[in-house]
Amino acid sequence: MYNRTYWFDQVKDQQGHIIRQGVPMDSEHYNNMEIGISDGSLAHNIMMFKQLQTEMNNDIEVHTLTLSMNSGMKWPFNNKETTVALAGLRENTNYSVEVNVLSYSGGRLGSIRVVDRARNGFKLLHDGSATTVNVAVRVSGGMTDPGIEE
Repeated sequence: MYNRTYWFDQVKDQQGHIIRQGVPMDSEHYNNMEIGISDGSLAHNIMMFKQLQTEMNNDIEVHTLTLSMNSGMKWPFNNKETTVALAGLRENTNYSVEVNVLSYSGGRLGSIRVVDRARNGFKLLHDGSATTVNVAVRVSGGMTDPGIEE
């Protein structure tokens, strides 16, 4: 833990008597300052390395696709799963999937769920009465498997 030094000048009166003792400019105080600067620089470099590592490991993909409906279904109107293949194999299934509906037609939208996550993809399921639903899907996280070469 860095201990801050509060620097004060030495103050003398008109006769030359010391009113306030200043902080000495010596190796003890300068070394304390050097340790603080060094520790701050090290902490900054560690955080920058972590940020670079996070950016490299969070491979982001965007897919645009159309979800279609099984005709003749009663509630839930649809149970057709649409498979989304990931561009690269993930190390785990702990990736996030954000689904943005671009448009839909032929009925009500309903809910869109992500099901059957795997390291190489997942499935989307919508239960509304819409016959077609156009979505943009953003996938991030799960860390790209360093053993896979493209």
